[in-house]
Amino acid sequence: MQLGLIGLGKMGGNMRERVRRAGHEVVGYDRSPELQDVDSLEALVGALEAPRVVWVMVPAGDPTRETVEALGNLLEAGDVVVDGGNSKFTDDQAHADMLAEKGIGYVDAGVSGGVWGLQNGYALMVGGSKEDVAKVQPVFDALKPPVDAEDDSPAGQGAGFVHAGPVGAGHFAKMVHNGIEYGMMQAYGEGYELLTAVDLVEDVPGVIASWTQGTVIRSWLLDLLVRALQEDPGLEDITGWASDSGEGRWTVEQAIEHAVPMPAISAALFARFASRQEDSPTMKAVAALRNQFGGHAVQAAKDREVEDPA
Repeated sequence: MQLGLIGLGKMGGNMRERVRRAGHEVVGYDRSPELQDVDSLEALVGALEAPRVVWVMVPAGDPTRETVEALGNLLEAGDVVVDGGNSKFTDDQAHADMLAEKGIGYVDAGVSGGVWGLQNGYALMVGGSKEDVAKVQPVFDALKPPVDAEDDSPAGQGAGFVHAGPVGAGHFAKMVHNGIEYGMMQAYGEGYELLTAVDLVEDVPGVIASWTQGTVIRSWLLDLLVRALQEDPGLEDITGWASDSGEGRWTVEQAIEHAVPMPAISAALFARFASRQEDSPTMKAVAALRNQFGGHAVQAAKDREVEDPA
C-alpha cells in the first residue's frame, strides 16, 4: 500500500525505512529539505491515491494539532489520519471529531521502540474504529516485530501490536507504558547507586550484566544499562539530569483521577524533578530546620564546606 509520513526525525525516518523494506511505498514530508521526499503537505497528499493513509510523526501538542488541522483541509472522505506521536489521549477525540465532520477517519497509535525500532520492530498500541484500523493494518504489520514460528508464547507470536479500543485508547495505553518505564528505570538506577556506594562489590558493571540472564529482573532496559556501562563504566561522561516528556505526569494525573495507587511511578516522576535542581529548596529547608532544633551541622553555600553550629 501507499503511506504518507509526516515527520522524518530519528523515529520517523527509521519507520519510513522499515515500511519500505516490507514492500510498501512511503512518501515522506519533513521541514528539513534533506530528509523529505516531497516539499509540502499538498504535494504529499497529491502523491497518494485514495483512500489515503497519512501518518503524523511530529511533536505532541501544537505541532500535531496544526498538522492534523492542515490535513483536514487537504484530505477527502474515506482517508485516514494516524497520529503516531506521544499526544495526550484527551487530544485524540478532538482530532477525531474535527476530521469526522469531513468523513476522514482517525487512528491514534502509541509507538514504542525508539532508535532500535528499525532493527527490532516497534510495539504498537492503537485506538480507533475497526474500519479505520483495517485500512492501516498493512503498515502496522510492517512496523511490528516479526512472529517467531518456534515460540508459541504471546511474545513469540508477535504481541507487539494491539487494537486497544476506540479513539484515545492507543495513546492511553502508551501513556501507562511510559509511566511503568519511569518506575523500572528508577529501580535500576537506585540499585546501581547502592552497588557503587559500597567497597564490597568490585565489579559493578559485571554484576549488572549478570542479571541479564536467568533472573526475574532481566529486560531490554537492563540490556541497555549494560550497554551504557560498557561505553562509560563509571557514567562519568553524563550528568544526573533527567527530563520528563509528559507521559509520566499524565499517568500520575490519571491515577489520582481514578484513585489508583501508584507510589512507585509517582516517586520515579518526582525523582526526575529533583534531578533538575542544582540545590533543592526543600532540602535547604530541612537542613535549616535540623540546625534550628538540634544544632546539627549545616553546609555553607559559598564553599560547600560543613559548618558546625556556633
